[in-house]
Amino acid sequence: MVIGDVILDRYLWGVATRVSPEAPVLVVDVEREELRLGGAANVAQNVRALGAIPVLIGVVGLDPAARSLKQELFAREVDSDGGIVSDEGRRTTLKTRIIAHHQQVLRADEETREALAPETVEELWRRVERALPEADAVLVSDYGKGVVSTALLDRLLPELTRRRIPSAVDPKEEHFGRYRGVSVITPNLAEAAQAWGRRIRTADDLMEAGFGLRQKLEAGAVLITRGEEGMSLFTADGHTHFPTRARRVFDVTGAGDTVVATIAVALAARAPLPEACVLANHAAGLVVAELGTAAASAAMLVDSLEDLPVG
Repeated sequence: MVIGDVILDRYLWGVATRVSPEAPVLVVDVEREELRLGGAANVAQNVRALGAIPVLIGVVGLDPAARSLKQELFAREVDSDGGIVSDEGRRTTLKTRIIAHHQQVLRADEETREALAPETVEELWRRVERALPEADAVLVSDYGKGVVSTALLDRLLPELTRRRIPSAVDPKEEHFGRYRGVSVITPNLAEAAQAWGRRIRTADDLMEAGFGLRQKLEAGAVLITRGEEGMSLFTADGHTHFPTRARRVFDVTGAGDTVVATIAVALAARAPLPEACVLANHAAGLVVAELGTAAASAAMLVDSLEDLPVG
């Protein structure tokens, strides 16, 4: 089960050859448009690409962006009927990026970030309750758009503990104190530093923050993603560092989605957490070589693992 903030990413690709006479900005001649899945929707498509079946739970508006998002989900074999709640009082999160000469020159966001209406919260929870009996793992994708709330986490996480369902969380800083008891939480370096309350500059800082956050949250594990420095895992057994497997880095957009999706799928298959992190590290290395959000398929992941040097 994937629960969180679903996002539709819209890309306008073109070339910029002149400056506008109206203002000191580039004029981009748009040549093509592309829609992609973002946020929890991108997490769900990563889960599906790895061969698992995602049940996506989130909230959209009653607008053209919602229809487009559902079409993109359908095209990627992600079911949106059972878990997506439509709320006419909200806008579907739409991020429009203008790309000129393979460089992003502007992003425009259309969204609602306020708390969900009480009736929407209850309908969302009904979808969660229907999905839980069949769930082998639960993944929370928090982008701070209102779906992942304190009220939701306070109901969801104890239920997962009671049912012994492994959980993976891609966090937002403002909810860190509410992720107590999760199986694994995957902050990036900046998120970990903010949650810990001080900057992470040295190896000692990283150790202190990683083990400290794990203790503070009573979590099974904390996995801090560190971009080109790889990933660092903190568990009751100690610390493990995974050097990056990326051969080239073109765009880190959505890499966190891929990491948490891969870990959740591996945990659902009852893989040990260190093994899940190895898989996630390889999957992230594949998607950062693409521009925009992308998904690593099971076949791509197998090829990446087979390319490992022997010995």
